[in-house]
Amino acid sequence: MTGKANDHLLMLKKYAYLLVLLTPLSMLASYALWRTTQDDFWLWLTPAIVFILVPVLEQLIGRDSDNINEETQFEDLSKQRYYRWLIILCAPLYLLTLAAGAWAFSTQIEGWLAQLAWVFSMGTTGAVIAINVGHELIHKNTKLERFAGGCLLAMVCYAGFKVEHVRGHHVWVSTPNDPSSSRFGQSLYHFWPRAVWHNTMNAWRLEHQRLRRRQLPFWRNELIGWYSLSAVLGGIMLMIWGVDGLLFFLVQSLIAFGFLEVINYIEHYGLARREQDNGRYEKTNVTHSWNSNFLLTNVLLFQLQRHSDHHAFPQRRYQVLRHHDESPQLPAGYATMILIALIPPLWFRIMNPRVERYYDQAS
Repeated sequence: MTGKANDHLLMLKKYAYLLVLLTPLSMLASYALWRTTQDDFWLWLTPAIVFILVPVLEQLIGRDSDNINEETQFEDLSKQRYYRWLIILCAPLYLLTLAAGAWAFSTQIEGWLAQLAWVFSMGTTGAVIAINVGHELIHKNTKLERFAGGCLLAMVCYAGFKVEHVRGHHVWVSTPNDPSSSRFGQSLYHFWPRAVWHNTMNAWRLEHQRLRRRQLPFWRNELIGWYSLSAVLGGIMLMIWGVDGLLFFLVQSLIAFGFLEVINYIEHYGLARREQDNGRYEKTNVTHSWNSNFLLTNVLLFQLQRHSDHHAFPQRRYQVLRHHDESPQLPAGYATMILIALIPPLWFRIMNPRVERYYDQAS
């Protein structure tokens, strides 16, 4: 791509990242249409957009394999405050959306099917904003960004991810020591409960080790603070909106972090780092994560789908993540792949030949 065309694409992406507003705005539209028509169908609008409209549009819009110029663009893009504040402000955005969602769930929407649709919409929004943006923020080197990331994860009761993902998953990714890296032939339903349990328990273990190594008191365990924040948020919802408010908070959390572990399943399925003669595993590189370069989903998810580059260079900011031709490539974006993963025979039929073909070509 020419320099001028590259600049135009960068400018397009810069403002396309505002698509982070898609899910909260779709929830607002969903509620307005439901109030107008009294048709519960509209309460499913947000997941319909994410799992039907986005996959269709991403196929029409196509892929984006363009990379920035490392010499002339990397430093400037990395330092631009726009990109940083866009994700930091997602924390108050999600808190506002969560409060509005709890109010509607507890005082306006009746009937279990209608409430299920609404809380599933909130959980979908939580996956796109709280989980996805929280993941981006916890990797950064400023206290404000890491704090905002912790707050987002606390809003979906999955603060352990802040510790385990950085100090556990990124260390052991694509090895037998990482339950968050799915094995070849492992179904989503075998992987998911083990990943959730491991993420939670290993976070406490890692924090315990840190405190013991630094000879710090137990109350310096950061997980105590983050899970306390989750408890405070749940308590506030209980006080304001009763049991319905607390139920809404807990179920949307389960859905949001549930999607996180589905994405983990997709991102590393069947990929493995080689064990070397000294017993250590080879350094993580761009061949140890699945990549997906569909433009629409990438801007919606702050280029999370350029996951290969993220794992090879974890502190690179989302706006400068790169495509690598040598990375294994998914056939579709994450929204489509989530639906496929829910049906193990279909997943194995699509993905197993790709894993085998990728390693055959690499050998």
